[in-house]
Amino acid sequence: MAANSSFSLRNNIFSILFKKKKDTVKQVEGDSQKELFFEELDSAALMKKVRELEIISKKITTHLFTGEYHSAFKGKGMSFREVREYYAGDDVRFIDWNVSARFSHPFTKVFEEERELTVYLLVDVSASNLFGTSLRRKKDLITEIGAVLTFSAVNNNDKVGVIFFSDKVEQYIPPKKGRQHALYIVRQLLSAEPKGKSTNMEEAIKLFNKSTHQKSIAFLMSDFTDAAYEHDLKVISGRHDVIGLRIYDKMDMQLPDAGLLQIEDFETGESRWVNTSDALVQYNYKQQFALQTDRCKNYFRKAGADLLHIRTDEDYVKVLQQFFIKRS
Repeated sequence: MAANSSFSLRNNIFSILFKKKKDTVKQVEGDSQKELFFEELDSAALMKKVRELEIISKKITTHLFTGEYHSAFKGKGMSFREVREYYAGDDVRFIDWNVSARFSHPFTKVFEEERELTVYLLVDVSASNLFGTSLRRKKDLITEIGAVLTFSAVNNNDKVGVIFFSDKVEQYIPPKKGRQHALYIVRQLLSAEPKGKSTNMEEAIKLFNKSTHQKSIAFLMSDFTDAAYEHDLKVISGRHDVIGLRIYDKMDMQLPDAGLLQIEDFETGESRWVNTSDALVQYNYKQQFALQTDRCKNYFRKAGADLLHIRTDEDYVKVLQQFFIKRS
């Protein structure tokens, strides 16, 4: 639920004036040039935001997540790389006795981790995530976290794929490696415009399960207002490493004491007048959030999956860092 325009003011931020064209230029040509100008403006603004998120993400992954992400998510196992001279402190179990006998000097086997992980972001782009009363909307936080996780993965040479969903699957990006692919994902995170408004995670979870035949890591990012995902969550958690990121706003927890307000559900479009100063209304609203929270916790606990709760005005970096360290 979110307060509609009667509760928040919308300001006209800027206007752009176009110079008059010569009389010989047709009006339709002028209109086309205006449309092209706005398209270029939108594209330039989008690319600027993509670069900003890349800088933020690289700073976080380089200075704060150094080693934590890599240690939190293990590879498939160890593979033999080479044989080198034995040094004091090396594990004697890995001494290659055949090579050592041939050269009359101890040699040890060196192994390396078979990394090659695949990470999926399952991103809720339904209308409820357009809500936010603090520093940012839920969508903005999901976008920034998604960018950080994407660059953390590519920096560790992992593949990253994305499934955008609302009440249906909106877009599927197959997993790939590399910076250009990461930048494409960030661009889609920023510009995603869903056709559906409500939330249904089932189709997204089923698509993820069909799309990967090896064990993968799935970050499920949503406010989890949808109640029908318990069974599918259990199915994918049995095969994959699933981490839920529940994104919420402080006003999801408690209504402001502001008297009579008209509020609107972004997903259903239903609106009503509510007396936010009424004690019973305040109590019921808190109880609804508490029930949603308990249901979400129980679903993930039964599925054996991890769940993090992140509020829009909280430092998500600390939450993720503590989680990575705990898993290491």
